[in-house]
Amino acid sequence: MRILLLCHAFNSLSQRVHAELRAAGHEVSVELDISDEVTAEAVKLFQPDAVVAPFLKRKIPEDVFATVPCLIVHPGPPGDRGPAALDWAVLAGEHEWGVSIIQATAELDGGPVLASRTFPMRPGRKSSLYRLEVTEAAVAALFEALQKIERGEPGDPPPPGRWRDPVSPTARRIGWTSDNTLTVLNKIRSADGFPGVIDEIAGREVRLFNAWIEPELTGDPGTLLALCHGAVCRATVDGAVWIGHMKEAGERPFKRRATAVLGKAVAELPELPIDSDPEKGRGPICYREIGAVGVLEFDFYNGAMSTEDCRALLAAYQQATRRPTRVIVLAGGSDFWSNGMDLNAIEAADSPPDESWDNIRAIDEIAEAVIRTTSHLTVSAIGGNAAAGGVFLALAADEVWARSGVVLNPHYKNMGNLYGSEYWTYLLPKRVGEDGIAAVMGHRLPMLAAEAESLNLIDRVGPGNRADFDRFVAAEAQSLSEADFDVRLKTKTERRARDEAERPLQAYRDAELERMRMNFYGFDPSYHVARFRLVRRSPHAWTPLYLAHHRARVGGK
Repeated sequence: MRILLLCHAFNSLSQRVHAELRAAGHEVSVELDISDEVTAEAVKLFQPDAVVAPFLKRKIPEDVFATVPCLIVHPGPPGDRGPAALDWAVLAGEHEWGVSIIQATAELDGGPVLASRTFPMRPGRKSSLYRLEVTEAAVAALFEALQKIERGEPGDPPPPGRWRDPVSPTARRIGWTSDNTLTVLNKIRSADGFPGVIDEIAGREVRLFNAWIEPELTGDPGTLLALCHGAVCRATVDGAVWIGHMKEAGERPFKRRATAVLGKAVAELPELPIDSDPEKGRGPICYREIGAVGVLEFDFYNGAMSTEDCRALLAAYQQATRRPTRVIVLAGGSDFWSNGMDLNAIEAADSPPDESWDNIRAIDEIAEAVIRTTSHLTVSAIGGNAAAGGVFLALAADEVWARSGVVLNPHYKNMGNLYGSEYWTYLLPKRVGEDGIAAVMGHRLPMLAAEAESLNLIDRVGPGNRADFDRFVAAEAQSLSEADFDVRLKTKTERRARDEAERPLQAYRDAELERMRMNFYGFDPSYHVARFRLVRRSPHAWTPLYLAHHRARVGGK
């Protein structure tokens, strides 16, 4: 089929849908929802068999849905209606939720239901549920709905339901002297990603994001108790929660570390170190051992790795290499393995070029440590999405395994044509060959794990279910620690020595950083402009041609 994706932004769900449809053989083009006139023009140019809307914030115009079937991905079960379905589900603590594929009509969310899926709700951030459970259910339901469209089958009449407006700030207002820990968490989690929970701390209005439970500390309800790696701990009536990120109005209206936003107001609080014990939950880094396998998780918010994050992860990795294990698994986080540099922290810095420079060198330090490891075999287990420098950091490991549902964006071009580092000029040719470099670095569209495997970018694709993937990784890593381990390690050590003799790693790094220096400090401001627009979520004026194939044909923007 010819399928036009219509979306407010090319977000994680839109990217997954795009990649899945292409993999299934459909001809896909994208139009960002800029105006009704632009949407109608896109339909006229592309002449699609169907329009799919994975992520919209406005109604599809009637002159479009009256002429071509338009499928809305709604993150709620049949009967649920309104723009904040998942917000309400998390806030209410629903035990089961779902996704519906609704054919667009004049009545918002009131059209025929073409397909649906349900899933159990786990405790988690709205954004995390959206990227995992909602996305998996949406893809499965969408393919069923498209088959019905192809066969000309009508959808089912929508069941009786209710319309719910967006969650009001009042409904999410935290009562620090009355709400228990679970209630506080649900309120913050229900607004994670957008719009955040409005709160007041030290006389300043802020929006709260990225909260998790503190298992030990307590205090007077509402009291700020401690700091840890940029997060602030605040007491509830029956415990305490960590708040990792905040946003405030003004010159920097985007998410930043809580301590960076609050500044002097929390300067006197005790600073607790990251505790990698899984039972402590203090900080984004967790380490555990399963037999001869050490598993290092680093669940940085939105996959962004600041300079401080990189230094903490390097220290944790170095500690893991000193353990009497044989295999180290770099497991990343639940939603993202890594997306490379922390663009929000860079944008907020007094000197974004200087912070960019520090950040990329800090990531390089991790990549080098992994590449030079000769005490262990290493595995990058990509269970969450990865992009840009995060993908190439994963390639530093001996083996790269990915969950079949992840989306990879292994390039830097969309961030102002950054050249990139993380030793990609050393790592990538070894995997894809010199001829394959352009296919990866020039590939600006999202790719599924199966496509990455076909390009030899990764070694293996594991199960799509996250729990199944984690079991797969544990079993296969254990096998690595047993079968021919000594031979593998000896071969790896000899290969590293040969490579170093042929061209030192430092030479690759110096060459990459020289190009990056031009991106950060040179005359071309493309990187800084792209970062500024991304961090501030600037509205799109047009759809890039690499997405809008229907416009590329006629030479339009």
